[in-house]
Formats: sequence, structure tokens, C-alpha cells
Amino acid sequence: MAIITLTTDLGDKDIYQAALKGSILKLLPSVNIVDITNSVAAYNIQQAAFILKNSFYYFPDATVHLIGIDTVFNTGTRYLAIKYKNHFFVGADNGIFSLMFDQDPDEMVEINIMQDLKFLHFPLADIFVKAACHLAQGGKLTQIGIPVSGIEKKMNLQPAIEKNRIKGVVIYIDSFQNVITNITKEFFNTEQNGRLFKLSFKRNETIDHLSWHYNEVPEGEKLCLFGISDHLEIAINKGNASGLLGLGLGDSVVIDFLEQ
Repeated sequence: MAIITLTTDLGDKDIYQAALKGSILKLLPSVNIVDITNSVAAYNIQQAAFILKNSFYYFPDATVHLIGIDTVFNTGTRYLAIKYKNHFFVGADNGIFSLMFDQDPDEMVEINIMQDLKFLHFPLADIFVKAACHLAQGGKLTQIGIPVSGIEKKMNLQPAIEKNRIKGVVIYIDSFQNVITNITKEFFNTEQNGRLFKLSFKRNETIDHLSWHYNEVPEGEKLCLFGISDHLEIAINKGNASGLLGLGLGDSVVIDFLEQ
């Protein structure tokens, strides 16, 4: 069965999400529509990129991922359909693809499907849906667009390295209020090189060892681990780490490696 996933900032209180799903089902009644999330903060492409980058590969090959973030009609923005690691992505060329992809796409086109003027203010339910349904049925990218080679670039904030120190920032807070940083497992392991460490953040809080799972410490105790996204997380077992530790988006975290 064909699969189309949705990652949008449409929420669930208005008609927009229903209009989007209805438009898909009109064109492709048999498709399996899967919500990755419709609760991205409005226009927040960084948040959407983090969620989709860390979830798309759990889906079968040939899944189509429709991205509805900052898609309102704009004469200066292209709409792209992309093949990347055997998955398809349809979205606005607003920088989100550069935040998601670790390498160049396999194939990419600028969508040239005719815009229905009735949906000029909501191309997500028109051009994007038509492109996604075409790909979900096995259609070729070149049948819906013109090949292009470049995408709008935005840069993820990278951790900084000093002697025996990593400086990172909070990039995401999940629904459990776990605090996720921009320090990846690969980056940490490379810099640690087997050394002991001390993780420091707001309110002079510190953690000096990695946990394998959240229940490794008593309820209410803080911990750090590499979660499902392979990014370093600060959490409280069955607690609200963001609120209780005073950590928000953009806040700094520091890892000091101890000389042996």
C-alpha cells in the first residue's frame, strides 16, 4: 500500500489538516496517510527538519513525505520533489531540505504542476498533494517537474570544540520535556576518546556519566543519554527536565573532558 506521511504546522483545531487529508484521499483513496506530526510551531523549519530527519527512515522505501511548513504562496519560493535514500519528499525550498539531508539528494525537480487559482493561498492542498499522490503511485519525478541541482541553504548550529571541551546548545524539547542538544553520539565519542567527562548547564547543574535508559536513575533524578535521535539528551526520570532544570531552546551546555 502506498504511504504518504505528513509533517506540518497545521495543528488540529482548524479545517486545514482535514482539507489536506481530504484532498489526498480524493486523488488516491487507497493511500495510507500517516501523521508524523501536525504540531510543529508555525513556520519553524528547524523543528520540522529535526523531527522528520530522525523519523523518515523508519518508514518503508518509496514512502512519500509531504512537508507543510511555510508553504504559503510566494513568488520567490520554489516547490521541490526530491528522492533521497529511497524516500520521496515534497516541500517548499525554504531551507528545510538542507537541514534534513546529510548528503546530496539522488534526484530533485522543481515542481511545475499548474496551480489551481482556487487554492492559491493553500498550495499544500493542491500542488503538493498532486505531486505526492503522483509519486505514491510510482510516478517519475521528471513527469511533475524540471530537474534542478541546488537547494536553499540553512545551517544547523554545530557544537564548538575547545581544548578538552565541547560547547553545545539545546535544539529541541520533546513532549516529555526531555532536553535535546546538538551534540551527536558520533561527535561525542570522537572527542571523548575514552575520557571521563562532566556535563554542565544552567543553575550549576552537572552530570558526570551516561545512562543507557531513563529508568537507570531513581524517579525525579536527572540523567543524560543518547536517545533515539542519537543526540545527547538531558532528562529527569518521569519528570520535566526543561521546566525543572530551567533549560530552553538555545541554552548552552558544556562538556569538559577530564585528563587521566
